[in-house]
Amino acid sequence: MIFRDRRDAGERLGARLAELGTIGAGAATVLGIPRGGVVVADAVAARLRAPLDVVIPRKLGAPGNPELAIGAIAPGVRVLDERTVRMLGVSDRYVDREVERQEREIERRARGYRAGLPPLELSGRTAIVVDDGVATGSTAVAALRWARAQEAASVVLAVPVAPALTAGRLAEEADEIVVLETPHLFHAVGQWYVRFGQVEDAEVLRILGRRSSVAS
Repeated sequence: MIFRDRRDAGERLGARLAELGTIGAGAATVLGIPRGGVVVADAVAARLRAPLDVVIPRKLGAPGNPELAIGAIAPGVRVLDERTVRMLGVSDRYVDREVERQEREIERRARGYRAGLPPLELSGRTAIVVDDGVATGSTAVAALRWARAQEAASVVLAVPVAPALTAGRLAEEADEIVVLETPHLFHAVGQWYVRFGQVEDAEVLRILGRRSSVAS
């Protein structure tokens, strides 16, 4: 399956979630992972008639190679890839500094995206964490653990595409996982989209600006 764009992926994902019949629209909150995941989550929330918010995990980059993840964080959550940390000889001091740097970025983004509004209440609700795809899964794990820490009744991961091995690992972190495509040969999320351009903050703000119009 190749998706035309993120909105097409979100519509198909929302339809699959609705078909499952295990998620009551009145009891679910959809959480998009910025930036691209918010576009997908917007279509999912519309299909389920559920409120939309964001969860903002951040990758922890390796020393001298910020694209290589040694873990990820979300507010109050730290997930480390201990094997990679040991292999690279990453010091505790470096990890602490990188965590602090990414925490500041999370706070900055949260203020900007929510425009002063508080996060939606998750206690007792189904939290559906949505991204435009998953590669290694470190940020998804951080997002799922954050949602569980907010006392969500259940935590669901919903993504259009993820490698089969990664999806299997993520199933251990969520009460339910919904993935439309789980290829064994996987190079990058973007290969499963016809159009996969960068999503700008302005689009995320436009989408989230409508979230208060959906009753929780």
